[in-house]
Amino acid sequence: MKKILLRFFGLILILTLAFFWIILNPKPAFAQVNTINYNNINLENRDFSHADLARVTFVAAEMRGANFQGANLTNAILTKGVLLKANLEGANLTGALVDRVTMDSANLKNTIFREATLTSSRFYDADITGADFTDALIDRYQVSLLCKRADGVNPVTGVSTRESLGCR
Repeated sequence: MKKILLRFFGLILILTLAFFWIILNPKPAFAQVNTINYNNINLENRDFSHADLARVTFVAAEMRGANFQGANLTNAILTKGVLLKANLEGANLTGALVDRVTMDSANLKNTIFREATLTSSRFYDADITGADFTDALIDRYQVSLLCKRADGVNPVTGVSTRESLGCR
């Protein structure tokens, strides 16, 4: 009986020590590795072509004429930005948050916007030939304007621009 009690108390002691070791030895929470934020910065005419910019944040960035051709912008955040006459040809913005962004006269040929949130964003005179907007959230008014010039098929996804916008 004495051996059983000693083993029981030994087990309780080990569990108690393990519990306190876990509680008193916390590991710090680390931010996402390689997180880059371009917030409130002038990136006019900057070359980001073919760059891996997944999960990068661009808040209130001035990006007129910037080159994002072929860039990976999956799950990126672009909000309150200016992309006038920017080149996003063949860029992948799957799952990106593109909120309140001006993309007037931008080159959006073959750009992938699958499951992207494009709320309060403008696309006046943007070239959307072959762009894929499948399951993207876009303001109805912008969709009606985009449907007037929607043309082509995305070479990567095989989806027509008109079909991805739900044009009639």
